[in-house]
Amino acid sequence: MNKEALFNALDYVNHSREKRQEMATLILTTPHLIEPLLSIAFTVDNPISSRACWVLEFTAKENLDFILPYLNDFTKSLHKLHLQPSLRPMAKICEYLTKSYFQKKDAKCIKSLSDKHLEIIASNCFDWLIGEHKVAAQAYSMTSLLLLGRKFDWIYPELRMVLEQNYAKGSAAYKARARMTLEKIK
Repeated sequence: MNKEALFNALDYVNHSREKRQEMATLILTTPHLIEPLLSIAFTVDNPISSRACWVLEFTAKENLDFILPYLNDFTKSLHKLHLQPSLRPMAKICEYLTKSYFQKKDAKCIKSLSDKHLEIIASNCFDWLIGEHKVAAQAYSMTSLLLLGRKFDWIYPELRMVLEQNYAKGSAAYKARARMTLEKIK
């Protein structure tokens, strides 16, 4: 399968877990498709890019190692995302990466994620947290920033300030995650 065929196949992926998992299984059995999938995911003005993001998230959940060789491309393009259906899965992948690095202490992940990658993830997570985005992307960003704060001492003061400022206007889900995060950084 080439990039064009992958692009066409993504047209049949919908919100259902079954369709996303089906395509992720195809990617997992043919890992050379990760690169074109990433390319499609960051074709940010095309709605099909969101479907590529969904599949990428499911793929990363199953095998995060597949993304590691493409961290430069992944991190350098995160700032381009603007479609809401793309943000949530990419924020989730950032959470997978930070959990693997800080909680699981996965050797491959630690070796692959440079300080620069982690800083870019932190910057994007702050953007998603501050911007007018849905709560899921914000919640995943809070988790990533909470973990990244273990490495970068500037994160906790900034995170505390953002969460306290946005708390009053946040949804119930936002407030619950913000409370949990604030308790952990105090």
